[in-house]
Amino acid sequence: MPTRLPAEWAPQRAVLMTLPRAESDWGAYLPEVLDCYAAMLEAISRFEPVVLLCADRSSTLAWLKAHHLLQRPIHPLAIATNDTWIRDYGPITLLEDDKPVLCDFEFNGWGLKYPANHDNQATSALHQAGVFGATPLKKCGWVLEGGSIESDGEGTLLVTANCLLSPNRHPLRDPAAIETLLKRDLGAKRVLWLTHGHLENDDTDGHVDTLARFCDPHTIAYVCCEDRTDSHYDALLQMQSELKALRRLDGQPYRLVPLPMVEPICYERERLPATYANFLIINGAVIVPTYGAPSDERALDILRGIFVDREVVAVEASVLVRQHGSIHCATMQLPAPLPMRSLEAP
Repeated sequence: MPTRLPAEWAPQRAVLMTLPRAESDWGAYLPEVLDCYAAMLEAISRFEPVVLLCADRSSTLAWLKAHHLLQRPIHPLAIATNDTWIRDYGPITLLEDDKPVLCDFEFNGWGLKYPANHDNQATSALHQAGVFGATPLKKCGWVLEGGSIESDGEGTLLVTANCLLSPNRHPLRDPAAIETLLKRDLGAKRVLWLTHGHLENDDTDGHVDTLARFCDPHTIAYVCCEDRTDSHYDALLQMQSELKALRRLDGQPYRLVPLPMVEPICYERERLPATYANFLIINGAVIVPTYGAPSDERALDILRGIFVDREVVAVEASVLVRQHGSIHCATMQLPAPLPMRSLEAP
């Protein structure tokens, strides 16, 4: 039975998000992050529906009304979570003979760094709520985060060794063992590994969606540091060399498009892992994080040159990166073949 992981640019049914709540690390600046989520919801819901996990549906509807979003295709659903980064604990949707299957991987708080008891159950809770109708749910039984894999939709996965070989995720495993699991559970034909590249204070151990992204089967956009005095320069230069050595299935090199390194942004004396690579591709658009930095417009222009058939929409994400994530981390796309029942109140 042919199995494939759709590329992010394939047609989508909806996007999953989780609304920040006071009883979390967002509590100290909750109004700021909620304003950012309102901007993300406004941008995404122009193009496709959003399923919004929340602590309480009634209060979330009131919040949507206050932000003039109540008439948008945004569907609040009360599901318990620990954090907002649904990219890493939400369902990964496969197509088996073009029929959707939801994959539920284990999530352990990015290698036992943070509590994850509710997040680890969120995909099961969505399935039990009947959100996806009779779509089967496959329990995969090992740790994998959505932000740690990039798919070209044709059987190639791009991953980072620092994350997938982290001992708190995969003790005693090696690249060959991980590749066997990715081929078995995601239908991968081959796995491309990056062994270099990092962002300071990134607590995901180098998720690929912060560093290098498939934009189409032949194109990879990646973070490039041009400042030799920057602490990221050497590692990102080595990553660039690795990307240049990669080959497509037809043996040709990839079209590589460098994205600028965001100028240093700090919060409470900590440099934040801001990156333009953490964009979200949706139906008809690309939602791109900006940071009030001089390089914002340059990054947007580069992405407009890649995604010529989509609208490039900027969302100011400086507050998101205080918790070391950005727009792609805060979202999970649901492919179009996936059924989705109405979530409107009876």
